[in-house]
Amino acid sequence: MSRIKRFSDSQSTILGAAFLMATSAVGPGFLTQTTVFTQQLLANFGFVILLSILLDLGAQLNVWRIIAVTEKRAQDIANDLLFGLGYFLSLLIVIGGLAFNIGNIAGAGLGIEVMSGLSVKTGAVLSALLGIGLFLLPEAGKAMDNLAKYLGSLMLLLIGYVVFSAHPPIAEALTRTILPQEFDPIATITLVGGTVGGYITFAGGHRLLEAGIKGEAALPQVNRAATTGILVTSFIRYFLFLATLGVVAAGFVLSKDNPPASVFQLATGAVGYRLFGVLMWSAATTSIIGSAYTSVSFMRTFHPLLERNHRYLTLGFITISTIVFLIVGKPVKTLVFVGTLNGFILPIALSVMLIAVGNKRLVGNYRHPVWLQIVGWLVVLIMSYLAVKSLL
Repeated sequence: MSRIKRFSDSQSTILGAAFLMATSAVGPGFLTQTTVFTQQLLANFGFVILLSILLDLGAQLNVWRIIAVTEKRAQDIANDLLFGLGYFLSLLIVIGGLAFNIGNIAGAGLGIEVMSGLSVKTGAVLSALLGIGLFLLPEAGKAMDNLAKYLGSLMLLLIGYVVFSAHPPIAEALTRTILPQEFDPIATITLVGGTVGGYITFAGGHRLLEAGIKGEAALPQVNRAATTGILVTSFIRYFLFLATLGVVAAGFVLSKDNPPASVFQLATGAVGYRLFGVLMWSAATTSIIGSAYTSVSFMRTFHPLLERNHRYLTLGFITISTIVFLIVGKPVKTLVFVGTLNGFILPIALSVMLIAVGNKRLVGNYRHPVWLQIVGWLVVLIMSYLAVKSLL
């Protein structure tokens, strides 16, 4: 009986890690990106999504496998490779995670305002308190896994309903997903950065490590978790793409102020706006939790005192994000700056991981698949191009 329970717990953790990564990626920016690019590229955007899925898988499988094989968090791998590199990587992750978490807090507040009519700031405080309450629970890890799974599933159902109501040209969408008439490389790069950029790259990998799913023997489970996470994210994005395509194909024009909200409203009428509130709140709340958990996971190994008090660090992370939002609102300039910063994080972090996996001192006799290394370096080159272009 205990063996069955351990297997069940392991499967639940794997699924939880996958949904933690997926729901961390699906935030307010994710929703806006998808609707805006669909409006620009129409059915051809399906090909961009397909290509980004392959690049996302390349990044995630590399990072998660290397974390599992070394049995260390990313910052410790970086420090073992070159002392000080882990501190630098952690600084980038924490600054980026904190700034984007302010946007997540704002998105959660907006979702509650749409759902209930409460003010954005009241909704933001309530959402922050939910996150803080979750991390105060005795088994916070399991609670986080469950919340990510439930809200992730809810997002899929909501967008699926809107797809059904929007009546998109599915045949054309599927055809152009394979044979596009137009291609936008910047859209592809943006999707990859939005799905596996910044702290998101490490969310599920660090969660599996904390749960004890590590070592070369655990690689099949790690592969399954990483693949599931990317597929959940991709299903949400593709469903939103189909819903937006249906609305645009019907001749409607999306609101410039809030494109994803107008998709829901135009596709399902008055109830659609309320449904969008539920989606926005779910996306933002899971991103708050994912950002806080992963950012703190980059600090906790540097000193035993931080490790013992990592739960309070997480609460402080959410509290600071909320206070900044309440004082200054959504700091657009800060978010733009950190967007550029996050453009550098993925190529830097992935480069470190790919160099580390060739170091026998770190991985022993483990041999990393050559095709994964090739895909990984391809992602590094593409994301480096985006980072430089954003900076210029």
